[in-house]
Amino acid sequence: MKTKLFVITPPFTQLNTPYPATAYIKGFLNTKNIESVQADLGIDVILELFSKKGLQDLFQSNNQEPTTDNCKRIFALQDEYIKTIDPVIQFLQGKNPTLALQICQEDFLPEASRFAQLEELDWAFGTMGTQDKAKHLATLYLEDISDFIVECVDENFGFSRYAERLGRSANSFDELYEALQQKPTYIDSILISLLKAKIETVKPTLFLISVPFPGNLYSAFRCAQWVKQNHPEIKVSMGGGFPNTELRSLSDARVFEFFDFITLDDGEVPIEELIFNLENPDYNLYKRTFLLENGEVVYKNNSLKHDYKQSQVGTPDYSDLPLDKYISVIEIVNPMHRMWSDGRWNKLTMAHGCYWGKCTFCDISLDYIKVYEPVAASLLCDRIEELIEKTGQNGFHFVDEAAPPALMRALALEILKRKLAVTWWTNIRFEKSFSKDLCLLLKASGCIAVSGGLEVASDRLLKLIDKGVTVEQVAKVTRNFTEAGIMVHAYLMYGYPTQTVQETVDSLEMVRQLFEAGVLQSGFWHQFALTAHSPVGLYPEQFGVTKKTETIGTFANNDIEYSDATGIDHDKFSFGLKKSLFNFMHGICFDYELQDWFDFKIPKTKIHPDFIFNALEEQNDFNTKPNAKVVWLGGKPFAEHFTKSKKGRTWEMKALTFHDKKESFTIQTSKDEGEWLVEILKKITVSNPKNYTFQEIKNDFETKFEDFELFWYSKPINTLREFGLLVL
Repeated sequence: MKTKLFVITPPFTQLNTPYPATAYIKGFLNTKNIESVQADLGIDVILELFSKKGLQDLFQSNNQEPTTDNCKRIFALQDEYIKTIDPVIQFLQGKNPTLALQICQEDFLPEASRFAQLEELDWAFGTMGTQDKAKHLATLYLEDISDFIVECVDENFGFSRYAERLGRSANSFDELYEALQQKPTYIDSILISLLKAKIETVKPTLFLISVPFPGNLYSAFRCAQWVKQNHPEIKVSMGGGFPNTELRSLSDARVFEFFDFITLDDGEVPIEELIFNLENPDYNLYKRTFLLENGEVVYKNNSLKHDYKQSQVGTPDYSDLPLDKYISVIEIVNPMHRMWSDGRWNKLTMAHGCYWGKCTFCDISLDYIKVYEPVAASLLCDRIEELIEKTGQNGFHFVDEAAPPALMRALALEILKRKLAVTWWTNIRFEKSFSKDLCLLLKASGCIAVSGGLEVASDRLLKLIDKGVTVEQVAKVTRNFTEAGIMVHAYLMYGYPTQTVQETVDSLEMVRQLFEAGVLQSGFWHQFALTAHSPVGLYPEQFGVTKKTETIGTFANNDIEYSDATGIDHDKFSFGLKKSLFNFMHGICFDYELQDWFDFKIPKTKIHPDFIFNALEEQNDFNTKPNAKVVWLGGKPFAEHFTKSKKGRTWEMKALTFHDKKESFTIQTSKDEGEWLVEILKKITVSNPKNYTFQEIKNDFETKFEDFELFWYSKPINTLREFGLLVL
């Protein structure tokens, strides 16, 4: 019998855009002519719940009377919520933009406790447009309803996660198993009714559930449980980020009451082998797959098939997903988090794995980091064009661990050559390859933001992390991006093993100076977590760390409890670090003493108050690599011939006038050099298929003139450098 696949993401991930795993798998299955249907049950449940009928049912079915004043207020205002919910959801879907004017009047939406923070944040929206302010108000309104759901209907509810506590560090399956024996919750019942309808429509033979995060795990099991109970003929498999990191030592047989298979790492070959096994019971070859045999959990990896190259996996396919129904929210005034939750992004990958692959806190022993394989820029652009055509959206989030600078350069050039209008952002390492000119090229191609790990802003700890960067280098790279008009978000870390209190304080001072210098626009502090597959987890003794137990759980194994040789309680820094960062992101409180952010005594910083300022002092680099590419982003100039006289001497001159998008400007050169320059600009224009190197241009110049360096560093060329003459 021919296999038909149904591939889902269970509740909940993001509200504004589908998590890409199912689209990646469907794109691959298309290349094999394997029939599949995908669904994002997260957005389906949200839209069912947050609707006029959904709220009517919700308020009628609340399990317990509201106990807090806040939820009593929401319950009393239920008619207002029921009246406004459909237009608000349509507004957040981009279908009802004029509602923004009414929302901003602040007498349209019912308000509960989430709106209390508005007075504090009012200044943050002073310069924000009506649409953005309305999105934020509408988001607070949805969060008020969410608070009511958590208190009165389903304590596990959360917009981007569901029952996350049950999935996080669940070394034992006991608690999750017990929860699954209980009567389905209100949210479960909505999920199951939607799943039932889809299963009956699709009629799959293989049901694939992608579980990217702990917050998807409980609902994944609920889906699998219902299918097993009602359609035992359908085989059920789990894959995705959660099993890839957490379930690598799975041994609890009860898991297979719900799932037939659990696959690890890249899904293409494991899924293909599952299909062959279902179509031919004697096949018995599996790729990185857990299953149950004779009541025991076994791990089978006896297939000799190699994983597919990135060039072979196809273009992600978003068909079947309701792309026009995702909702854009603005939860907090953090520029990067806003990008995560506002607007719909097509997801692509520039390179599988990480080209650096050394950071000691990272899962570098696992394939999703360890196996590095870039995709050719031309193929990436083919996929970009295909996705624009199919989705009607030209926004792209490249979901790389760290996008390689050389590939980013090639991609930017290809985008410009094809004259594509795209908006894109990605994750990077703050390495010195990101020169001023490269950042300008990326900006010209549509790059609007980058995020990267500064982690602990301490050179000693960056070396211990094996990050391969210094704080001074990070400062210079962030300046290059910022001056090009690309927003920079930094991932920040505290509590790394052996980190002292002094280093935490000094790290905060470095961050303060980076924001004060204007080279960082966004950031977020994360507390260090010890994971089983990182170098710190694998070799804890090298980092002054002691695991609290060596016991390997029968279910999830990733986050490890540990004690740090320093004995410092890093938790106590959390509030002060985050509060200070919130203010720095809004350009205020730079003059506060660092002590003001904490309610316990901290040492004074040892960082020089001008450390970042001094690091950013401009140093002209006159050493250009001969093999560097030279690219002209501007257009063809208008050339005029004129004569210049001085003290009886006459020169034949050229005036070249260029029209930039923002302004026009003119440069003057000698007639012969001007004519050469016009010809060379034609050759090095970004639309030209051939790339010319600095050495080739120098050689070309010197066939006619002398002293290329004198010409290259002259005022006319410096002017062109400001307007898009780039050396890459």
